[in-house]
Amino acid sequence: MSTSASSASLQPAVVGPPPESTSGARPALAAVLLGFFMIMVDAMVVNVALPSIGRGFGSGMTGLQWVVDGYTLAFAAFLLSAGAVSDRIGARQAFAGGLGLFVAASAVCALAPSLGVLVAARLVQGAGAAVVVPSSLALLRETFPDPAARAKAIALWGVGGSVGAAAGPVAGGLLTLVDWRMIFFVNLPVGAVALVLLRRARRSPRQEVPFDWTGQVAAVTAMGTLTYAVIEAGADGFGTARVLGAFAVAVVAAVVYLTAQARGRHPMTPLPLLRSRIVSLSVAIGFALNVAFYGMIFLLGLYLQQVHGLSALATGVAFLPMTVLTSFMGPVAARLAVRFGARMPVVTGQCLIAAGLLAMATLPVAAPVWLTVVLMVPVGAGGAMAVTALTALLLEKVPAERAGVASGVLNASRQLGGALSVAVFGALVADRARFAPGLHTSLLIAAATVAVSVVATLLLRTQIPHRIPATATEASTRPLER
Repeated sequence: MSTSASSASLQPAVVGPPPESTSGARPALAAVLLGFFMIMVDAMVVNVALPSIGRGFGSGMTGLQWVVDGYTLAFAAFLLSAGAVSDRIGARQAFAGGLGLFVAASAVCALAPSLGVLVAARLVQGAGAAVVVPSSLALLRETFPDPAARAKAIALWGVGGSVGAAAGPVAGGLLTLVDWRMIFFVNLPVGAVALVLLRRARRSPRQEVPFDWTGQVAAVTAMGTLTYAVIEAGADGFGTARVLGAFAVAVVAAVVYLTAQARGRHPMTPLPLLRSRIVSLSVAIGFALNVAFYGMIFLLGLYLQQVHGLSALATGVAFLPMTVLTSFMGPVAARLAVRFGARMPVVTGQCLIAAGLLAMATLPVAAPVWLTVVLMVPVGAGGAMAVTALTALLLEKVPAERAGVASGVLNASRQLGGALSVAVFGALVADRARFAPGLHTSLLIAAATVAVSVVATLLLRTQIPHRIPATATEASTRPLER
């Protein structure tokens, strides 16, 4: 269930590359596919390597949580404005800058002399990845002006991300056999090839797009301090001064963010958009889906190695059935949405997730590995199905000029859900002596969160209007449709 699970996933499957529409189209497509593939591999590869990283730095659970959350938080926070950055400096230039930042940060990760340096570099990686995702789609849109060719290019983009996510755990296991640092070193040659290919693509036009600096800084501060507070509370308790202080800063930053969106001249997230029930519920559902999926990946990566004693490679192989099947769920969700409406695959996917998590939560800690592998499959498949259909449902209901903002808010919410799940669940399993009850409690929390999101999905009924105000002026001249 990756960032690739977007409206692009609903494009029809194709065989072979799209025809070249403009000069440099094929090199641009190849660069985009390589860059997006690398980012999706990196999103999955680290979970398998966490025990090795912990041993290498002598780190406890808190440090490992930040290795995952540093990337996810930066990804979430900067997704809110990455589309504006892409438009402002041009899609090709933004893609090159984001990819270059990601590759440079990968080099620092690979050479990190301490856990603090590794976490800092992961933050930069996440910021680079946040720029790459929207700029990659914008680059394909302008490179392939013909709708048929563009549909094929975007379909390949979605497949590339899915294959990357599927390959991540196995690649992580193989590379960790040599050294965990190899999972970051491998990004350097792949990124270099992508940047060389990109030089043959045409330079993108720039647009005069305003940037919401206050909103962006407030969003980063709110998300970062909230996650910090939850992680540190797991280690030190909720009553310590720094935890309470972090929660207070998160609240103040959130208020500043909302104020900036309500009163700012160029808000990242126009509040009339969030007041729409279809948008607000979609954001909440997306949050719940990633709480379940990312939380499960984090927990089982530790469980399979620390409890069952599997190697990093064997752990990667254990994830393979789930990730491979997940790669094929986009077309399935598309067909179900066409036949029964988008709400049906969203609900079906959520039910699969909840059932899989509940079943895992009831397993004894010594249950055979193969049973855990089997139960991961409905969680992964259901997640991919639900996210694909949810994104399509959201983009169908918002006007075209709001689609980029709505998609950014949805994906930022999903990434924040993943970050907070790692923070909370990591605290519950931090004590090795209580790992088993912490694991079961975490899985039950994830299942309950998805169950609540099922209720939210059922509220997305047909009486929801088909259109949301496209501009602030339009919103002010008539009641906002809900």
